[in-house]
Amino acid sequence: MPDALSATVPLSYDEQGSGPLLVLIHGITENRHSFDPITAELAEHARVLRVDLRGHGDSPQGDGYHPAQYAVDVHAVVERVAGPDAVPFVVGHSLGGIVATAYAAAYPVAGVINVDQPLALGALQEQTIGFEPMLRSELFQQVIRGMFAQMRGVLDDESFDRIEELRRPDQAVVLGSWALMLDLSPQDLAAEVDTLLALPSGTPYLVVHGTDLGADYTTWLRERIPSAQVEVWSAGHYPHLVEPHRFVGRVVELLG
Repeated sequence: MPDALSATVPLSYDEQGSGPLLVLIHGITENRHSFDPITAELAEHARVLRVDLRGHGDSPQGDGYHPAQYAVDVHAVVERVAGPDAVPFVVGHSLGGIVATAYAAAYPVAGVINVDQPLALGALQEQTIGFEPMLRSELFQQVIRGMFAQMRGVLDDESFDRIEELRRPDQAVVLGSWALMLDLSPQDLAAEVDTLLALPSGTPYLVVHGTDLGADYTTWLRERIPSAQVEVWSAGHYPHLVEPHRFVGRVVELLG
């Protein structure tokens, strides 16, 4: 965790529906509208609160992009719209999966769904460091869009084009969000991840992956979050958009 969190950033957000509070947190370079295809259906069962993370969408940039800082911003919105005693169910995709996990480590939640965000960041660190020179160069936009094009899985052209239209890669935001992997030693990164995954015992936690990360990853995750359930939907990076009705059904089931 950072020694001191930067000032809270006032996030842009919207709400739909009524019922249990359901917070949707988008992935890196995207915004709350990435959830458009599933929001109306979710709003039939829940009060859906969608946020633009700091440095994304219509929200201003901040002084830092640690997952805990993102989570503090989201919590400020939750308190604003639902009061200090609100206990939301939190769904996060990609970067949002880490933010949702950090949120659950810091604040009460009814449950978490992490959509296709591996949490063993050490496995991603070497790959990310390998791209660092290009990420810090004028090739940044090209590299980022190339990365996400490779992760689309079976997402159809129309859906992928929609995501690409709303994607706004900002070099400072991306580098800040990936600073854990770029700036920390493997040992310090492992310790930081363990802190982020220190959820209260029994917290409902579902991971929906678009590719199978293997039994070793599931074992690693359950050593840190014993309540974790892991599902593989063979859909690439956007399982919630490839199988929207199935995903909504899974959320509704967990909402109870």
